[in-house]
Amino acid sequence: MTPNLPAVDLIIPVYNGSDFLGDALESVLAQEYDPLRIIVVDDGSTDDSAEVAQAYPGVLVIRQKNQGPAAARNTGLASVEAPYVALHDADDLLPPNKLRIQIGYLEAHPEVACVLGRQEWIDPPPWLPRDALYGDLGGIPLPSAVFRTDAIRELGGFDPSFRTGEDVDLLMRLREANHGIVVLPDVVLYRRYHGSNLSVVTSPENRVRSLKAKLDREREQRKAEA
Repeated sequence: MTPNLPAVDLIIPVYNGSDFLGDALESVLAQEYDPLRIIVVDDGSTDDSAEVAQAYPGVLVIRQKNQGPAAARNTGLASVEAPYVALHDADDLLPPNKLRIQIGYLEAHPEVACVLGRQEWIDPPPWLPRDALYGDLGGIPLPSAVFRTDAIRELGGFDPSFRTGEDVDLLMRLREANHGIVVLPDVVLYRRYHGSNLSVVTSPENRVRSLKAKLDREREQRKAEA
């Protein structure tokens, strides 16, 4: 374990994800990091996702009606007590050094509010594109993020009107608020493709929507300052 580092709460939203949730939780519990608390938000599952999560001692399980991953993450965020908050998806896996690397970086760089990392794929589809900047299959994994809790709460968390792409919108708002965002070269996520993923890459439509919202905020700001 890693002594003398601050606590982190890790949020896992899940909807009918019992097939992979146990493996996801095992990978989180294998982290070389302590103190760590896991918050699973069951977003109205009709399978036994909540029961799978409750089988692990110390995991906080919150149930709610189905509202989508952004709302589920916000529900988890409302229960966060630690100075850092990490995100994870119920069908993915983590290398054991993820939190040690990312939170160690945040501790050493107080000007940074969000740290992302690289990903490796489990059974990727052949059509998956490569990121234009890094060359990674599927690009930089936005679910890999670790945030300073104060920064994400300052922005009001995720926009629940996004069914997918809510993480891109949040990162854009972090940039607008002059919070530093860094992508580390380390692999911090093993991403699983199984054909039922809610999202694999961010759609152009969601990127355009996030950009339009950014321009609208800037326009309103200019009006307020005029």
